[in-house]
Amino acid sequence: MKGDDVSMSRDHEIPLGTLCEVKAGPSGSLLDNLHEGPDGVPVISPPDLTDDHKVDTRRLRRVPWDGAKRLSRFSLREGDILVVRQGTLGRLALVEAEHATWFYGSSCLRIRPQRDRVLPEYLVSYLSYPPVQRYMLGQSIPGTVPSLNSAMLNELPVTVPPLDRQHAVVEALADVDARIRIQRQMADRLEALRPAIFGELIQGVRRT
Repeated sequence: MKGDDVSMSRDHEIPLGTLCEVKAGPSGSLLDNLHEGPDGVPVISPPDLTDDHKVDTRRLRRVPWDGAKRLSRFSLREGDILVVRQGTLGRLALVEAEHATWFYGSSCLRIRPQRDRVLPEYLVSYLSYPPVQRYMLGQSIPGTVPSLNSAMLNELPVTVPPLDRQHAVVEALADVDARIRIQRQMADRLEALRPAIFGELIQGVRRT
């Protein structure tokens, strides 16, 4: 990867397409019967991908059961990665066990890693790394709505350390994420307490 954005060794850079299967979402015509009801198979779309690379299941739309068969090649497995290709480019999420057999929308690309070569969790962290995000967005197809495509992602160079080091990276980042969650919870509690503390202070109830 060229430029001053990424300063990682090129010794283990491998095109994404040799590590994963990259598949664009179905055409709009295959999703013309999407609905917001409770019945059917969920379809994950860009608005359902969160900033922390998870799937928000609260507002999912669905396709009827009788229309699911024609979408079978767009089904998801645990460990797949979804990347937004139109709209909020570069947003991505890791597919978990509960999302298996669901589908993904036309504005997403599905990345299916070869797990004996690259860990899905490592790849999510790599693809969300700011220098890599900038590189991806710099390769996007310009237009009224900029977009990414399968060919571009297939050529994306990925730094792939040995699997044991990938595991170490994933564990270290999981620890960092846990610490971030704890700090955010503490901040949320303090923010919730602030009005009560202020009320006590102005009434002279609380001593400092």
